[in-house]
Amino acid sequence: MTTFLKEWTMDPFDIVWKNLFDVNSNYNTFQQKINYPVDIYETEKGLCFELAVVGLDKEDIEIQVESDTLRITYEGRNDSEQIYIAKGIARRSFDLAWKIASKYNLSKLEASMDKGLLIIDIPYAESKSPKKIEIKINNKSLLKG
Repeated sequence: MTTFLKEWTMDPFDIVWKNLFDVNSNYNTFQQKINYPVDIYETEKGLCFELAVVGLDKEDIEIQVESDTLRITYEGRNDSEQIYIAKGIARRSFDLAWKIASKYNLSKLEASMDKGLLIIDIPYAESKSPKKIEIKINNKSLLKG
């Protein structure tokens, strides 16, 4: 019996084309996304960032605020002279930036480190902070008579 389908194999061009869009590929040229452990959440006081910075000192990390952008950077150490038996701790450089909404006051940002976490608190802007409005009862309109 004759078959019309050949066994499909990828030629070198197909492999390059596939890897060009594969974010897990070593040959990805479009997007080199580095995932860095960070949690961002909103509290009743404002916005909170928590970054895992285990093994780093506060002098190693740079925090910059420019206009409405928060940038956190760390230039990793060059440890190419080390001969590792096992290497599981990621000490890679990072350059992270976020555009912060105007409802937060970046000029009052506070940063601290606790148990390997860099904690950045950004309070609400005074005029933009949520306010609880109390409903008043107008007694005059209730009392007729």
